[in-house]
Amino acid sequence: ILNYKKCIAFCIDMTSQIALAVTLSVLILLTVSGNILVCLDVYATRGLRNVTNCYIVSLAITDFLLGALVLPFSTLYQVTGDWPLGAHFCNIYISLDVMLCTASILNLFAISLDRYFVVTAPLRYPMLVLPWRVGAVLATIWLVSVGVSFVPIHLGWNTRDLSVQNICQLNPTYAVVDAFATFYLPLVAMCWSYHRVFRIARTQAKRIISMRTMVMLAVVLGAFMVCWFPYFTFFTIMGIRNEDNPPRMVQSVVLWLGYANSALNPVLYTTLNRDFRSAYAKLLCKGQGCKTGTRIPKATMEDGTMGEHAPLPNRVGLLPRTCVLLQEIDNRKTVDSN
Repeated sequence: ILNYKKCIAFCIDMTSQIALAVTLSVLILLTVSGNILVCLDVYATRGLRNVTNCYIVSLAITDFLLGALVLPFSTLYQVTGDWPLGAHFCNIYISLDVMLCTASILNLFAISLDRYFVVTAPLRYPMLVLPWRVGAVLATIWLVSVGVSFVPIHLGWNTRDLSVQNICQLNPTYAVVDAFATFYLPLVAMCWSYHRVFRIARTQAKRIISMRTMVMLAVVLGAFMVCWFPYFTFFTIMGIRNEDNPPRMVQSVVLWLGYANSALNPVLYTTLNRDFRSAYAKLLCKGQGCKTGTRIPKATMEDGTMGEHAPLPNRVGLLPRTCVLLQEIDNRKTVDSN
């Protein structure tokens, strides 16, 4: 009977580990594939290659690297409960984790500022948002991300006794400072900028921004807060209470909830944007060998971007069934001409 109970317990434990591994693997697959698709859309669609979308591409590259370089090892540690790769690689893994998560958050912050300027200063926007300034912002994002990750972690500032090691030990001061510098300050700035955008949108909706863009901004900010607020709040509380060994179960839940934001970003910033939706459909139509004849506009005010000479937005939705309809029309024209 004792062996039978042990066997049942082992089977249940093994089943739960397999289910956990499959779930986390699906999340990794969605993160990697979704962000690759964003980059392919911009590369394949000339109309999407504008200065504003540099931030979205940077965000997609960041989230892709997180899914490819960090999440597989996070899954290994989460499923097995052990780190078999040694102390040196552990610190590299933690540094990459902190760097890419920080870069993802700062890219979201940069996108919010870009939306703020396009709404509050639409006429000056082409003069304010120049390629070299966007490049400087992106360089700053990555320098800050490296500065709060590789430098302090490899100096041991993230551990209580300031030694470089791979045990579950938290430096409360580092946790609080990191949370305020890389999350709470950007969050306050994002809330302020989106609040300004909403106020202006209410008074000048027909001239500046549409309800669709307001919904997109609200969804993006809401997803960001839902995914990352529990993680940073948890570790801030742990730091204030001077606890260096947080509960592993709670730590795992809030950590993977934050990781999930990298899988949501390509969905939110592309499917809620008409130009990216059209680019998706265009890629699918190319794969199916159908003709569309619809061009992607260079920039549209409705989706929060504006070029120097922005054309009228294209309102044709390029869905797979649209491709079939276009083929039928072409076939009918051919028959009529014959």
